Amino acid sequence: MDFTPTEEQAAARDLAAGIFRDLSTPERLAKAGRSTDRELWSALCAAGLPGAVEEIGLLGLVLLLEEQGRGTAQVPFAVTCLYGVHTVSEHGTAEQRERLLPLLASGAEVMTGAFPLRSVVAEADGAGWRLTGVLTAVPWLRDATRVLVPARVTLPDGTVSVGCFLVGTGRTDGDGPPEADDVEAPAVEAVELTAPWSAGRLTLDRTPGELLGAPGRFERPADLPPGHDGRDGHDGRSGADTRDVAGYRDMAVYRDVLASARVAFAGLQAGVCAGSLARAVEYTSVREQFGRPLAAKQAVLLRAADAHMDTEAIRVTAYEGSWRRDQHLPHQRAALTAAWWASEAGKRVVHTGQHLHGGTGADVEHPVHRHFLWGRQLDAYLGPGAEILAELGDTIATEETV
Repeated sequence: MDFTPTEEQAAARDLAAGIFRDLSTPERLAKAGRSTDRELWSALCAAGLPGAVEEIGLLGLVLLLEEQGRGTAQVPFAVTCLYGVHTVSEHGTAEQRERLLPLLASGAEVMTGAFPLRSVVAEADGAGWRLTGVLTAVPWLRDATRVLVPARVTLPDGTVSVGCFLVGTGRTDGDGPPEADDVEAPAVEAVELTAPWSAGRLTLDRTPGELLGAPGRFERPADLPPGHDGRDGHDGRSGADTRDVAGYRDMAVYRDVLASARVAFAGLQAGVCAGSLARAVEYTSVREQFGRPLAAKQAVLLRAADAHMDTEAIRVTAYEGSWRRDQHLPHQRAALTAAWWASEAGKRVVHTGQHLHGGTGADVEHPVHRHFLWGRQLDAYLGPGAEILAELGDTIATEETV
């Protein structure tokens, strides 16, 4: 197990760090409010960072997302890189990769994901698919040209599987409203989350969707015994009863995307926590009380040390999960472990960052408050800690190798 970044990964990380440091400043963030920073997004795409994900792998993406989290940069970088570039390159057909990856790399397409699996169903419609369901809060949906949506599919024998579908939002780029004449575009309604993620409510009403990957994915696996429905009682949703979901091959695609997302967003949380802690260290080093810096007090030192260890735990588990995925090793347990640390330890760290700022930490316009909002948003994204832990327990109990 070696988490040392390659030259390419380190170079991409350093380039991202410089761009985020220069353009994701408190002044620019305050000016942007809750909107996406278009200039920063253009700079990241011009530098080739979204496109680099295909080469640097999931571990490289985690390194990049640490830098985004450190500056709480308001761009759809994480979702486009994870649900777009990484997922299409890993699971798309040759035609899908050739068509979509250049657009995602250049920023002409912005992709997000409506994960984990909810109530969306997909029905075959000739050579295509139609999706129906409501997704109440999809991150960066208002910027997206395309959404990756997991949906249940009823197979000819009556069993149910899960596919991942590409759904267009009606936008021709990530800037501006959907095209007025696109009558089949899904309805998108603005939703405000805890963090300023340009989220939206997605309503699908027999909306056209394109299956990610080869169309034969829903065939019964050759090694599935006759009469076996493929059920394994677990579809990747935190704490969900999944006895109605069959374990066909496409479940592996859904599970892999969900596991990769949990690892990637744990990396984002590691950056958020590191940024919050760095601000707390700087503040307590210069703020004096009774003639001594706050940082000289034992209680402050111990609280900061605990936050540092929590941040490192998030980081190292995200590194392990991404490294194992890149090495094609079993990584479901590692992904759930990283997600649990990101949830439970993440909220402790951002609360510490705010607490160590004293009364200043209660100022909603102070930069540390932004880290607090992001940390609490990431706390529950893709499953809160208690449900993640229950899912991890189920995984350990039911699978010999994960």
